[in-house]
Amino acid sequence: MVTNHFDMPLVAILRGLAPAEAPAIGAALFDAGIRLLEVPLNRPGALEAIGILAALAPPGALVGGGTMLSVDHVDAVYAAGGRLLVAPNCDAAVIRRGVALGMLCAPGVATPTEAFAALEAGAHALKIFPAEMVGTAGLKATRTVLPPDTPLWPVGGVTPDSMAAWVRAGATGFGIGGALYQPGVTPDDIARRARAFVKAWSNAAA
Repeated sequence: MVTNHFDMPLVAILRGLAPAEAPAIGAALFDAGIRLLEVPLNRPGALEAIGILAALAPPGALVGGGTMLSVDHVDAVYAAGGRLLVAPNCDAAVIRRGVALGMLCAPGVATPTEAFAALEAGAHALKIFPAEMVGTAGLKATRTVLPPDTPLWPVGGVTPDSMAAWVRAGATGFGIGGALYQPGVTPDDIARRARAFVKAWSNAAA
């Protein structure tokens, strides 16, 4: 069952997270107020890291997979304890499988055609990707034709300083990658970065 995870709609993208790092990195992010964690599947150890993070997630938090390209990916992430589905593309079969399992589904879209296809398949939020290509002007234009309550989460190149402009264009959340996490970052550093993003989001959303 999908519950409301849109009060703090910042997805920490943990590409390359080693399972051994997962407990400390996860704890730092949760302590900083992040409630959505994504481990992309195109790096070794992703499913194990998802399982570790899911086991230590506090109430109201969701952990899941990114770069989920097939129904098999959905099933594997779900079996590992993941309840968040993030993809770089819009694949109706993948979205429908995630919805059927009760996962929060945020597929990637870059055009209105993809956006409507994702919503038709049951997507709960739309990952605007790559955000650098769509731009704030593109997001603002797309926003005008979508249902007004559609969650839109730009991903790609997002920084604390850029969030306000995206929110003015219609963003309702973000996926945050390299500006937050790279392999080898210390828990103290990721906590500091996460707090900066949480503060910037709170200011922009206000």
